[in-house]
Amino acid sequence: MKTPALTAFLLATTLVTAVSADTAVLTLEFPPPKVTSTPAPIRLPNLEAPNAKAPEIIVPADVTNVAAGKTVTSSDPWPIIGELDMVSDGDKESEDGYYVELGEMQQWVQIDLEAPTEIYGIGLWHYHAQPRAYLDVIVQVSNDPDFTEGVTTLFNNDHDDSSGMGRGSDPAYVEKNHGRLIPGQQAVGRYVRLYSNGNSSDGLNHYIEVEVFGRSAE
Repeated sequence: MKTPALTAFLLATTLVTAVSADTAVLTLEFPPPKVTSTPAPIRLPNLEAPNAKAPEIIVPADVTNVAAGKTVTSSDPWPIIGELDMVSDGDKESEDGYYVELGEMQQWVQIDLEAPTEIYGIGLWHYHAQPRAYLDVIVQVSNDPDFTEGVTTLFNNDHDDSSGMGRGSDPAYVEKNHGRLIPGQQAVGRYVRLYSNGNSSDGLNHYIEVEVFGRSAE
């Protein structure tokens, strides 16, 4: 289980390698790998190759994880396991006590960044105690908390539009301890919403951690 000292340490999990005096390469800090269960077969037509590399994202040197400790809401306000604040608490371990489990079918979590933010990258960990792929993963940014207008889509691997939000061209991928780094495209918004629609092992939805790397747009 996490301790206050560990939580404080993990809240500062962004590694930046300086490129110049004003820019740096954004790199995620990985939790240790720990696979505890046998994976179910993963058969998806849009599954990413196992040797795919994370994108290189150059960011201003003052970019930080602006999601740390921020308020999280969800389409499932009563999670089966865990609490919604685990999504932004800085802990990325895979054991019980570090993740929130939402119900079946399409669900989302939403982070309120509290002000319009210029977003350069998003780090996402669903669950990595078992290799699996999450379905219909869609990541969006908006200044509208209801996501009815001014929505920018940063990632969409719903290849067949089964969630009814449009076909996506991004690949499904196998969850590992290194998570997923999603380019932010310098999109501006106060809210970040992340969808999923079950996974290759069961119909449930999980989140260990979401990091949003950005700076104030004001």
